[in-house]
This record gives sequence, C-alpha cells and structure tokens, in this order.
Amino acid sequence: MSTTGPLSVKKQGIVTIVTFGPAQRHLSEVGLEEISRQLVEVAEQADPPYLVLDMAATEFFGSSFIEVLFRVWKKLSSHSNPKFAISGLQEYCREVLEVTHLDRLWPLYATREEAVTAFSAP
Repeated sequence: MSTTGPLSVKKQGIVTIVTFGPAQRHLSEVGLEEISRQLVEVAEQADPPYLVLDMAATEFFGSSFIEVLFRVWKKLSSHSNPKFAISGLQEYCREVLEVTHLDRLWPLYATREEAVTAFSAP
C-alpha cells in the first residue's frame, strides 16, 4: 500500500490500519483536506476492504471529520464485503459517535487489537 500523508498506514494480517498520531490530537478544519484525501486513498486501495482507524491519540474532532468518515465508509463500501471500525477513541470522541448513533453503523473497539481480532474471525 503506497499512500503518503500525515497518517501512518500499515497492514496487520488482512486488516489495513490507519493510525492517527499526536499531530492529529485535535481534528479541525485546518489540515482536514489532506487527512481526508489520504483516508479515501487508503479505502480505495485496501485489499481486502478491511479498515480500522486507530484514533487513540485524537482528543477532539468536529462535524467536518464526521463527514470525512462518511466519505471513507462510502468509498470502502464500493468493494464487496467491507469492514470498517474505529478503535481507541478518547471519551469525548466516543461520546460524539454514540450521541449521533454512528456507533450503530461503525463498530467501536477499545483497542486496535480487538478490532483486528474481530475482523479476522471467520
């Protein structure tokens, strides 16, 4: 997988993992375009289309980032049998996804290892 950008991308078994680092502690409008571009590119290239976003370092995101999540999910869903999850959410970020009921659409895991295990299970 050859993506370049502010996020770390790697494969763990059959799962593509995107890790948000300290530079993505607060996701606001600034810099979101580059993050969006990279995430959509990763979703296009993920094979199989199993994608986990490890957001343990992120303390805040707003509605613009939720829009990015939808774009990524839609791109990933253009493949057959996609799996998409978010792991490591800090309390505020998790609350935002729960209040908006997006936790019903995308599974949320405490750790990336839990998500990878869930995706790898038959």
